[in-house]
This record gives sequence, structure tokens and C-alpha cells, in this order.
Amino acid sequence: MTQFLEVVLRGLGSGSIYALLALGFVIIYKSTGVISFAQPAMMLTGATITSYVGPALGVMLFTGFSFFVSMAVAALLTAALALVIERGAIRPMVGRPAFVVAIITIGIDIVVRVVTSGFIGLGARNIPNPWGLERVELAGLRVQERHLVSLATLAIVVAVLFWFYRYTRHGLAMRAAAFDQEAALTQGVSVGSVFALSWAMAGALAAVAGSLLAISAGVDRQIWIVALVALPAIILGGLDSLEGAVVGGLAVGVVESLVGTYQRDYAPWLGDNFAVVSPYVLMLLVLLAKPYGIFGTPEVRRV
Repeated sequence: MTQFLEVVLRGLGSGSIYALLALGFVIIYKSTGVISFAQPAMMLTGATITSYVGPALGVMLFTGFSFFVSMAVAALLTAALALVIERGAIRPMVGRPAFVVAIITIGIDIVVRVVTSGFIGLGARNIPNPWGLERVELAGLRVQERHLVSLATLAIVVAVLFWFYRYTRHGLAMRAAAFDQEAALTQGVSVGSVFALSWAMAGALAAVAGSLLAISAGVDRQIWIVALVALPAIILGGLDSLEGAVVGGLAVGVVESLVGTYQRDYAPWLGDNFAVVSPYVLMLLVLLAKPYGIFGTPEVRRV
């Protein structure tokens, strides 16, 4: 039982990163009605910025603090990049079919990844790891500190988002635009500002997720692939649900961890790499029972 719970905790740690990425996808979708496939590039960009800023700050600050400062800088710069992309490439497409805008985001993703890869080089860039592989004992369970940091970061982000959407003017405007854009316009809500803010928030979240991931994996040209695991998370949680993004991301992380640990012992006939596809299998199983995801809003059509 102890091993099982430790595996679950490890899955929650990696699932926190998926949840942060999924939140970015959902924030843009709720505001614009479009899935942004540029999120992997935003994650790669944020992690790359952290890999440059972190060592520079490490000379002046102790390692743990320098990591969080560099991650914050990366989040701000990536948010600024997302704003430029939204204003230059996405805003002119307002009113076009959603699939057209989605295809444009794929092109943006490719361009940004190619440019960012030039700053990475052929190898992997390391981010100073304040925690290494150190484990702490929590209620009799041994868990790596980096997983606890990821979980704590997700908890802080969720709390900030709750406060933002519930109590701030911009958050209320984003909720209104997500519910009914035309009605929001009649009430004086600037939908364009909502679009821009949603892209900036998603970019910042992707940068945070990329930085946390790079603690253990380093920053290489292929790190963006991890962002694709967030797609099953948002689909099984519900495309328009922030709660679903968090639950979906954590669920995907736990399932991936459990399958990676126990599948070879109990179902070796599934192959050695079944853990890689387990998030997509989970997504399919959920969609069979809940076509709009666990927390998604069913589409109602009048006939």
C-alpha cells in the first residue's frame, strides 16, 4: 500500500504540470472558442527563458529563490510573446471559422518552436535544480520534493485564478464573454481585451509548466511533446471547464504513473510503452460515458 500511495503522489506531481498546461488551453477556449495549438511552443519558450535567466540569477541569489524568480521572468516574457501573437495573428482572424484559427495556431507553434530551438542548441540546457532527487517523508510516504513543489504551484495558481475570476473586473469580464460574447459587448465589455488577456494568461501558465518540467528533464528541442499530454486532460475534463482541466491533468498524471509502475507486472502483453498511450486510452474511456467530458457543458441545439 505504501508503494501504491507513493506512486499516486508521484503521479499527482507530474499531473500538476499537465493541469497547468490544460488550464492554459481551457482559458483560451472559453474566451475565444478556439483550441490554441501554440501552447507547446509557449511551454518550450518559457522553459528556455528560465534556462538562461536561472544561471544568471544563481550568481546573486541562492538556488531555490533564483529558480522561482527566473520562472516568474519567463512567465512574464512568454505572456508578452503571447500578447504579440494574439494581436498580430489571431485578432485579424476574429469572425473566421474556428478551424481556420486553430490551423493558424499550428503554424504559429511551428514557427515559434523553430526559432526557440535555435537558442537551445543540439543538446539539452540544464536548469539549476534546487531540490535534485531529494525525498521528504510525508505521513510515512517518501516523495520527491520537486513533486511537492509542482503540487504547491498548482494549488497557488488555482487559488489565484479563483480570486481573479470571482473578484476582479477583468475576471468578471472574461466570465461574461465566455458565457455570451454579444451580451458582454452590449454591457461594455471589450471582447478584444478579453482575447488578449486569455492568451497572455495561457502563455504564462505554459511557461510555468515548462519550467517545472525542465527541473528534472532539462530543456531540449523535444520537451514540447509533453504539452500534447494535456490534450487528453482537457478533453476528459471538459473543454470549457477550468475545474475539469485541473482534475483531468491530475488524473492523467496518476494513471500514467500507475501504468508505468504496475503494467509490466500485471499486463506485460500490452507492451513496454503502454504508459505513453495510457492518457489517450483514459480519454477514450471517459468520452464513451461522457461525450463532453466530466465537467464539460453539453451542447444544446434547438430544432
